Amino acid sequence: MKVRAIQLDRVGGPEVLQVVEVEVGEPTAGEVRIRHAAIGINYIDTYHRSGLYPLPLPAVLGAEGAGTIEAVGAGVTHVAVGDRVAYAGGKPGAYAEARVMDATQVVRLPDSIDVARGAGMLLKGMTVAYLFTKVRGSFGPLVAGDPVVWHAAAGGVGLIACQWARALGLKLIATASSPEKCALALRHGATHAIDYSHEDVAARVRSLTGGEGVKVVYDSVGKDTWERSLDCLRPCGLVVSFGNASGPVPPVDLAQLVKKGSLYVTRPSLGTYAATHAQVEELSHALFARVAAGDVVIDPPRRYPLADAARAPADLESRKTTGASVLVP
Repeated sequence: MKVRAIQLDRVGGPEVLQVVEVEVGEPTAGEVRIRHAAIGINYIDTYHRSGLYPLPLPAVLGAEGAGTIEAVGAGVTHVAVGDRVAYAGGKPGAYAEARVMDATQVVRLPDSIDVARGAGMLLKGMTVAYLFTKVRGSFGPLVAGDPVVWHAAAGGVGLIACQWARALGLKLIATASSPEKCALALRHGATHAIDYSHEDVAARVRSLTGGEGVKVVYDSVGKDTWERSLDCLRPCGLVVSFGNASGPVPPVDLAQLVKKGSLYVTRPSLGTYAATHAQVEELSHALFARVAAGDVVIDPPRRYPLADAARAPADLESRKTTGASVLVP
């Protein structure tokens, strides 16, 4: 059968995204076919579109979606036809009315979570889950009272992180680009918020931590925040660089890490921490449990028609959005 999809045949800006019809067949062993009700929009989509993370072309973007199972291939037992499901990660291809994909990343949605929220929360929430519970520096697991910095805290991942940190008892210091975004981060659980367009982030972090700095900085911005991330850390602290919204981090000078206090750096990805279905189940269930307990409240995502897929990531890149956004077929 043919479905509408958003495809690119060359890299570039939003203008390279085109509405096309593609053929979607039957799932083979280990696969499922999903009819999308909503499709998550994430920064990684812009990396694929720009060529920062190259894809074989032509390609359909998108790594997150939610909808209904239409067909299952041999060997798939954890979902069935008619199930409401969501997924995050795996091969791109979500920007379409329907798709066939590996069932590894697919999980059932709890009845209490609607498909739009499911499509807007799973990749972001699983990202927060693995960053807080799996990625560790020299200090070991974070404990209540620990200070951390989270850049871009008013984005979709950041707002979940603010709430999750509050539930863990962490002192999350949010950074954002405007007073309004700082206020949003505070409402979602940040202990402090810094408007980096008007304040010296590292100096304010030092002030808030009695001159010590923080144990961990979570940085999805990349090039523009790299130096300030290092300057926010206490000795032996950890920078978790998990995104490149402003561009790739420049080559790391190891001597600089020594001079700034024997610092640690890691560049993790959800793909590594959710490579098996057991890992996906663990992270997604941790997220669903936080939502069920009221620790994390997922705001309704901003909606764009599928045909408007060129505008949606452009709004994301220009920092016009807060929270999550989804495409609706």
